[in-house]
Amino acid sequence: MQNEKGQGVSHATDSQLPAKVQEKVPADIEKQVPDALHDTGSNAETGKVSHAIGESKVPQAIQEGLPEKVERMVPEAIHPTGDGK
Repeated sequence: MQNEKGQGVSHATDSQLPAKVQEKVPADIEKQVPDALHDTGSNAETGKVSHAIGESKVPQAIQEGLPEKVERMVPEAIHPTGDGK
């Protein structure tokens, strides 16, 4: 049963998090986890998206979790964002 904070159920369609964790975390916090780890379909709303324009050697969950500024600092050979660094 879900309470007023969205606890008690998972809001993910696919998740690598344990079921008990999914159920105990409030919905607004649950949506902050990168979709590659816990897919709530909220990446576009939260800004947790990858800015890679090619194949990256960085795991998807890390790409989604890093702030864009940090993501763009990674060398192009590892994580191509088109910034030419």
